[in-house]
Amino acid sequence: MKSLFLLCILLGLGRAAGAQESNAIRVVKAARLIDTKNGRVVDNPVVLINGDRIQTVGRSGEVSVPSGAMVLDLGSATLLPGLIDLHTHLNDEPEFHGVAFHTLSAARMAIIGAKGARMTLDVGFTTVRNVGSSHYADVALRDGINAGDVPGPRMQVTGPMIGSTGSHCDYTYLAPEFHYADEGVANGLPAVMEKVREVLKYGADWVKFCASGGVFSQGDLPDDVQFSPEEMVAIVDEGHRHGKKVAAHAHGTRAIIEAVKAGVDTIEHGSVLDDEAIRLMKEHGTYLVADIYDDDFILQHGKEYGYTDENLTKEKMLGQKQRDSFRRAVQAGVKIGFGTDTGSIPFGQNGKQFFYMVKYGLTPMQAIQSATTSAADVMNWSDRIGSLDPGKYADLIAVTGNPLDDITILEHVPFVMKGGQIVKGEISPSCKR
Repeated sequence: MKSLFLLCILLGLGRAAGAQESNAIRVVKAARLIDTKNGRVVDNPVVLINGDRIQTVGRSGEVSVPSGAMVLDLGSATLLPGLIDLHTHLNDEPEFHGVAFHTLSAARMAIIGAKGARMTLDVGFTTVRNVGSSHYADVALRDGINAGDVPGPRMQVTGPMIGSTGSHCDYTYLAPEFHYADEGVANGLPAVMEKVREVLKYGADWVKFCASGGVFSQGDLPDDVQFSPEEMVAIVDEGHRHGKKVAAHAHGTRAIIEAVKAGVDTIEHGSVLDDEAIRLMKEHGTYLVADIYDDDFILQHGKEYGYTDENLTKEKMLGQKQRDSFRRAVQAGVKIGFGTDTGSIPFGQNGKQFFYMVKYGLTPMQAIQSATTSAADVMNWSDRIGSLDPGKYADLIAVTGNPLDDITILEHVPFVMKGGQIVKGEISPSCKR
């Protein structure tokens, strides 16, 4: 059956796309389906798709297949909802951090974004939250994908990250005589409120600010607190007043605590959590979005991608602490969302994080839910993505085997559908009934 699944997906190049256009109704069959909403496995599922939405989900024999529908029988495969990555930078690449950032034009970032979007979709992530892009390149990418100009995942975006002068979000590495000012920099209550309004004016879906220092910036430390508590409150209140959620980049304990007290919706990275930080996150319902795979990539490949000794030293300080903090947060019941910081790591490696989430405390089902139902909740899109249910977008993936038995299966996704259209994996005529 496994060979049948591969045959069905890999043969018939160029034929399936045309078939989709002539069949509004499509049916997908497989050996099992991961029901992420209820945390269970459904055997012999049948998913009936009408246009870009799921119409019916049931077991074989329970769903009436309309005459003329295209049936995609994926044999021994497992079906899952399209995956969601809550922390991406699709307009970045690892080699363009620090001083090298100044070599990038807005047009170059847009081209990188088109590549990053396609590569992210190809590995099964049909939705992302892009949390930081200069020149509003992520807004342009989101709008281009929505218009059908380029292929890519569904996107929510933040535009430029908001940071204080000299902070992790201040990408001004030129000497002062060049008079370059980063578009996300703001200081003081009126200025940070104005900056929130500015990013929303130019198309951001979220607000993101840097509460702490970071790894890839220069001249700061991850445990630096880079906005005052009053400034954090002003940023969060202004974002919420406009009906937008707020994310905080926060590595160090004090910055995490102040950001949670200010009312942020997500803590990004969350590298050093103590008991108070964990208690506050549970109390406030704050999601932790921790990129716990990245430490391996950065320490193994950082030099070849141009990371400085300062960057690598900071990563060595944080990597294991972040993973230990993640384990403690999971044990305490903190809400967990899936986020990889792709862009800081190469595109297409998103699925590698699942292994580390299971290693550091989540069950395989919980890890999958962090990238489906939980991530959809973070994005306020639970009505449209995150599970394979009637009325939701027909965003689904198929993998060989059962990821509940081996979570690393999700590192290799041979079949991807977004909005009822096959974007990866072709179907041979023998798979159509």
